[in-house]
Amino acid sequence: MKAVLCHSFTGPGDLSLGEIDVPKPASDEILIDVHAASVSFMDQLMVSGLYQMRPQTPFVPGTEASGTVVAVGGDVTRFAPGDRVACSSWTGGYAERMIAKESKTVRLPDGVTFEAAATILHNYGTAYYALVERARAVRGETLFVTGAAGGVGLAAVDLGRHLGLRVVAGVGSDDKAALVRDYGASAVINYRSEDLRDRIKSITSGNGLDVGFDNVGGAIFEQMARLMKWGGRLMPIGFTGGEIPSIPMNLPLLKNFSIVGVFAGAWAEKFPHEGARMNDTLMQWLADGQIRPHIDRILPLEEVTEAMRAVANRTVQGRIVLRIG
Repeated sequence: MKAVLCHSFTGPGDLSLGEIDVPKPASDEILIDVHAASVSFMDQLMVSGLYQMRPQTPFVPGTEASGTVVAVGGDVTRFAPGDRVACSSWTGGYAERMIAKESKTVRLPDGVTFEAAATILHNYGTAYYALVERARAVRGETLFVTGAAGGVGLAAVDLGRHLGLRVVAGVGSDDKAALVRDYGASAVINYRSEDLRDRIKSITSGNGLDVGFDNVGGAIFEQMARLMKWGGRLMPIGFTGGEIPSIPMNLPLLKNFSIVGVFAGAWAEKFPHEGARMNDTLMQWLADGQIRPHIDRILPLEEVTEAMRAVANRTVQGRIVLRIG
């Protein structure tokens, strides 16, 4: 079968299209005929050797996909051949067929397209785990999202709106403002051209942030730490700016706010039943139109390098989807 292969951790430019054997599902796994797969910042970090984990090379990248079940392992009870599904996996999505754990696979409701389904589990799963499970966000609280026009950021804006939060979106360029407003942001801050402290103070009438959702890292995270409200929750989600931040620990002490780690993928593996329930909830919200993922563009599998470079250069709003089958 056709697949994208990563032979070394040298970045998207060295990915190649090749032929490999169809993988065989283990007892708790599903074999999926892939129709669509999304391209995330995590995917390009993985092939560049910059993610927290490094798969053994060569490997097939792709952490999220959707398609039709072809075969199931002997212990699988929730799915059968012919089911339309989406799945998340550390690797394997950029191929004509892939395997996924039963616990990390979700059935698609009627009317949900493969392209939309391939953008939910990572983006909205991260946002849901952060806002619902970790921050325990309450309707009416103020949420500030950095990198708000990217895949995970825009999902956090959209989900924050759905949960009744007051969403403030942080972006790095003015051309992204209209999109985040359309997805529910009540205020937008360009942190490259505006003073973040002054704007947050103005927007919150000096009260600060209840929930901080930071995709960027670096100096922005430290600025957010100085803008938290008493009892707030500041969450490092990712470090797209390339710098892992460090902050003076007297800041959370003085404001009594929490710094809350968010690693949704590890949580879903450690607590598979809770992760599966979350996935079912998100897919039903998608089917009901309560969340609406934004697809920047749809490309053929052969253009995976272009897609990853666009993600790395932060020129993507929402997600790029690769059409495979």
